[in-house]
Amino acid sequence: MTDLLHGSREVTLFDVYAADCPARDLLSLATGRWAVLVVGALQDGPLRFGALRRRLEGISAKVLTEKLREMEDGGLLDRRVDDRPLAVHYELTPLGRGLVEPLAALRAWAETSCDGARDRTGGATATGG
Repeated sequence: MTDLLHGSREVTLFDVYAADCPARDLLSLATGRWAVLVVGALQDGPLRFGALRRRLEGISAKVLTEKLREMEDGGLLDRRVDDRPLAVHYELTPLGRGLVEPLAALRAWAETSCDGARDRTGGATATGG
């Protein structure tokens, strides 16, 4: 762990390879399958729960709710409730916005690498297809 100046603020640089590094929790939160897709879905602005669920085909309401709570607790997104009409919106925080570019690259890599992964596994990928 090292303190350094980043722009006008001091930040602590952690070592994710260290067993007790708190950055591992953030890394785990940010790189889970659904988190990668939630960040992509929210990169253009806030969405309501139903719109997120429609965008993330295959996710159950229960799993989406759990993932959104985890990401909110981890500081990656905010949940905003509007009274009239009653609506709940989710949007990325500044911390979450910092994930947009690297996770977009990861999603693009996955989308363009499927054929190579299929070739090496005899036609199957991690999702079984």
